[in-house]
This record gives sequence, C-alpha cells and structure tokens, in this order.
Amino acid sequence: MQTPGQLKFNSFREKFPFLSYEGFYSKVQVDGILVEYHFNLSDTHIFRPKFHFPVKSNLKKKLDEKFITSSLFQNLLFHIGMIELISYWKAACPEVIKVKGVSLDKGQVKWWKNVYYQGLGEFFFTNGIKVSMEDFLTIESEGKNHESSGIELSDCILVPIGGGKDSVVTLELLRNDYEVRPFILNPRGASVETCNKAGFSNLQIAEVNRSIDPLLLKLNSEGFLNGHTPFSALLAFYTLLVASIYGCRHIALSNESSANEPTVAGTEVNHQYSKSYSFEKDFREYVAKYISADFNYFSFLRPLSELQIAMLFSRQVRYYPVFKSCNVGSKTDVWCGHCPKCLFAWIILSPFIPLNELIQIFGKNLYEDAGMIGYLKELTGMDAVKPFECVGTIEEVNAALQMFIQEHAKEKWPLLIDYYSNTSNFNQYHPVQSYQLLHEINGQHFLGQRFLDIIKSAIS
Repeated sequence: MQTPGQLKFNSFREKFPFLSYEGFYSKVQVDGILVEYHFNLSDTHIFRPKFHFPVKSNLKKKLDEKFITSSLFQNLLFHIGMIELISYWKAACPEVIKVKGVSLDKGQVKWWKNVYYQGLGEFFFTNGIKVSMEDFLTIESEGKNHESSGIELSDCILVPIGGGKDSVVTLELLRNDYEVRPFILNPRGASVETCNKAGFSNLQIAEVNRSIDPLLLKLNSEGFLNGHTPFSALLAFYTLLVASIYGCRHIALSNESSANEPTVAGTEVNHQYSKSYSFEKDFREYVAKYISADFNYFSFLRPLSELQIAMLFSRQVRYYPVFKSCNVGSKTDVWCGHCPKCLFAWIILSPFIPLNELIQIFGKNLYEDAGMIGYLKELTGMDAVKPFECVGTIEEVNAALQMFIQEHAKEKWPLLIDYYSNTSNFNQYHPVQSYQLLHEINGQHFLGQRFLDIIKSAIS
C-alpha cells in the first residue's frame, strides 16, 4: 500500500509536469546588488525569490554593471539559481526541470541530479516517498555554455559563520595568522555577535540577505510537499559569489568528520549530506571544471570529530553567552532547551565545561530533564533513526557520556546519566579511550599542509 506522501507525490507529478528555470535579473543599486530569479511551475505558479548583497564602505572592488555582467559573475548567479530551484521543485516534484538560456552537459546533469537526490534524501524519507536516482527527475537545458574562467584572488580566507561552536573554532584558529573575512547568510543575533566577539565590526562582515518567495510558503500551508533541503549546498554556491567579490581564494567551512554518518541506520539518508566529505569532494571537482579552478573550497574542521571541536570550543569562554546551535530557537536567538540539537550540544560539551557554566548557557540542567530520554535514545543509537539535525556520530555521543561519567564518578548522577548507566550502551562503550578520541586526526580531508599544521597544533 502506498503512503499518503507517495500518493500526494504521484498526484502532484501528474498535475505539475515541469518546473522551468526561466532566468534571473541582476541590478547594481545604491546600497548593493539585487538579484531576482524567475521559476515557472507548469505555467500555474510563478516564483521570484531574491537575494541582496549589501555593499559596505570598506569594499575595495568596484561593483558596477561591467563587473556583474562578467562571464564569471553571471555563471555564479546562474548556479545560485540552480540550487535555489530545489526548494521550489520539492513543492510538487515535477518529472522535468527545464533550464532555459544555459546548456548543461551530461556531467553537469548527472551532478545536479545527484545533489537533488541525495540532498532531498531526508525529504523523501520523512514524506514516505520512494524514488530511484534513474527516474525521479529529468533535466533538460538549452542555450549557451558557461565555461570555467580565471579570477585574480588573494590569500584571504572567507569563513561562513552560523553562530554555533564550530565556526567559532574555525575563526579562532585562523584569524591570528591569516586575513579572514567572516560571511553570514541572513544575519541573526548569534552569528553577528560571534563575529563581534572575534573582533570584527559589522562593517567587516560580508553578508547576503536571501528571501524565499512568499508564494512557496503559501503553497506549503495549502498542502504542497515540504521538507528538508540541503542548506549547506546552497551556502556553498553563495560563498563562491562572496569570495569573488572580496577576492578570497580560500573558503573555509566548519564541517567535521561526523557529518558523514547516515541519519537512518542501514540507509544513505543523511540530514547532513551537503556537509559530508562526499559532497565536498564533488563540489570541489564541479567548481574547478565548470566555474573556476582558482577557488579553494574546503572544510577546515574535517580532520576533527565533534568531541575535539567541543574540547577546542570550551577554551573560548568569551563566546559562551553568544553562541547558539538550536534551530528551534534560532529566530528568537535562544536555546529552546527541549530539542535534540540542544541535548546534543549539551552532551558533547559536558565533559569539558563545568555543569554550573552549562546551566548558565542553556538556562537549565538538560541532564535532569526526563522529557529528553527519547532524544537520548536516538542520539546514542538505541533507536534506529538519529534526530534529523546536525549532530555528532553515535560513537561520539556515547563517548561524551562516558567521559562525563568518568569525571563525575564519585557524585550522584543526574537523571539522564542514571538512565543511561542502566542501558546496554553503558557497557558497550565502557571504558572510553578518551586520549585517542581527542588526539587522532581523520585523514579524509582537503586541507593543505599549513592549515593541517594549525589543526594538529590545536589538539596536541
């Protein structure tokens, strides 16, 4: 029997056979660059998402019509449209995407199909939709070819800032030895305050303000398909645009080795697909071949685990009041204290930050919250499905709990720790080899030697 999601999927595909990428409009304004895209869902719904790049007074590059009409810049704008399109495609999942004005070769079509298929893995899973890579989508294109082109860049490093602990660690490890430019997509309290704490003024922060077409939100409320999209893939293409404007050769992400673990055991469904090593590798190859070989996009924290990042973050006390990793509370810039992301952040930091300081950060003791037991089981692998959040591996979570237990062996354990101590996981992961976990390097990364030396020095 087909799931309700599968029935809806089939129905929408019949009703809406295609989604076309009609093109985009770009304009230099007094306060920056405005770009508007034009997507057409089967001549029924027209979407016009936008983004604005504000020009700040310290920007050296002259942003004029000549610059934004250059072949590289137009190529970058086109590719941002291709990844923005995914949010509008998932509303009805039409069988065909029509790309107008630009021709994609077979390699590009294969690459984009893979990004849509893997990046929407969680969307398909949570909606109960079964599809195969071969038949879920056809991409048609017509027009001119965009060719890879050279660009003059400096040794500057663009660092995307999300407001969580990971980008804090990247900023702190790089900012003293290199020219670093923080970048925020849709600035919010935690991300801006993180940059300010690192010594960057608002004028020094590169930013892009992106908006979804309100029509998509309206269709979602009316029952169109909805779910997770690969945000980090979207961010990746925006970083190229911003790096080209600020002249930064290096784009240093803060994705760690843990992002490679599937969210659903025994499947390829991964909430963090676009943060994975696999995506990073594919993206680097695609950019070099079809956009520019001059960019160096890599994840600076890829050699590290979440445990190691938590250890490094714990040394940055001045960020404690401002960092936030909670998606539920992101709009109001708070830790909600009730979601799996909050619990994960609490657990991974608990071996390194005293309980009284953690309580100050989160507003309560999450280890004493019985309502978190279900999330604890998901995070530790007692349940087959991990939370659909950016969280560490099952091994890391269990290791963090074991390290906390070792630290507090002679004390009365809080509720969640007491519960955990009576599960099979307690014996399975005991004793923990904490020294090895905190000092080993994952060899699967794209760091040059000078960046790798910084990482090795930090954890030595």
